[in-house]
Amino acid sequence: MSTVLVGFDFSTGSAYAVDLAIDIANRMQMDLMLVYVKTKDEDETPIRAEIERRNAGVAHLLNGIKMDYVIREGKVSQELCAQAKDCDAQLIIVGTHGMSGFEKNWIGRNTYRTIAESDVPVLTIREDFNFKKSLERIVVPIDNSSDTRQKVPVAAKFAKLFDSELHILGLYTSDNTSIRGIVDGYVHMVDTYLEKAEVKHVCTCVNVPKNLTVTTLEYADSVDADMIVIMTEQESSLTSFLLGNYAQQMLTLSHRPVLSVRPEQVNSVSK
Repeated sequence: MSTVLVGFDFSTGSAYAVDLAIDIANRMQMDLMLVYVKTKDEDETPIRAEIERRNAGVAHLLNGIKMDYVIREGKVSQELCAQAKDCDAQLIIVGTHGMSGFEKNWIGRNTYRTIAESDVPVLTIREDFNFKKSLERIVVPIDNSSDTRQKVPVAAKFAKLFDSELHILGLYTSDNTSIRGIVDGYVHMVDTYLEKAEVKHVCTCVNVPKNLTVTTLEYADSVDADMIVIMTEQESSLTSFLLGNYAQQMLTLSHRPVLSVRPEQVNSVSK
C-alpha cells in the first residue's frame, strides 16, 4: 500500500497536518508515516514516547489503514524527501507557520526547500487554518504558462475524494489579446476535461491588476475556499533550486492549505 507522509516536529502546525493527513489517507486508503528529523545530539527516547502517545490518541480515527513513524537524523528537507522515496509516499504533508513563526520550529523553516526537492506533491497547512469544515471548494489558478494545466488531474483527484467543487481561475496578466486568448483556451480545455471526469467545477476569468498571488488569494477569500493548488515553477541557482516568486508568495501569504505540484509529479497523487 502506498503512503501519505507527514513531517512532524510537535508544533501546532504539524499536529494539524496529522489531523488532515488522517482524513486524506483514509479516503485514499493509503498508510500514514510520520517523520521526525532530529539533531545529532537529540535524545530519541522522549521523542518516541511522545509520538507513540499521540499516535495512540488518534488510532481510533484510522479506517483500515496503518499509522507508523520514523525518526531520522540530518537536514530536514533531505530526510523528508528520502523517507518519501523509501516508503513509496504519494504525498507529503507539512505544517507551516508563515513568516511570523519561521524561527520556532523546523517545519516552517524548511517548507520551501522540501517542496523544491520533493519528487511528489507537497501539501502545506498553516496552524491558523480552520479545520472545522471539510475541503468544500478548491481553487486552481490557470495562467498562460505552458505547464499550468498539469496540476488539474491532481486537483481533480482531491475534488473527487472530498466531493469538492473546483474553482478554475483564469488569470489575465496582460491586455494583450493573444495572451488572454491562451488563458481562455487553457480554461476551456480544463473545463472539457473536468466535464468528462464528472468533477464539480466552475470557471472564472479575472484581470490581475498587479500581483498574481494577491489576485488568487482575494478570489479564494471571495468563495471561502479551503485549498489552493499551484504549480511550483523553479528557478535554478548555483547552489540549489529555489521556488519561483509566485509559489513563495503563495506559501507565505496563504492561510489556506496549499498543494504544490511540479510538472513531473502529475502522475503521483493522481494515480
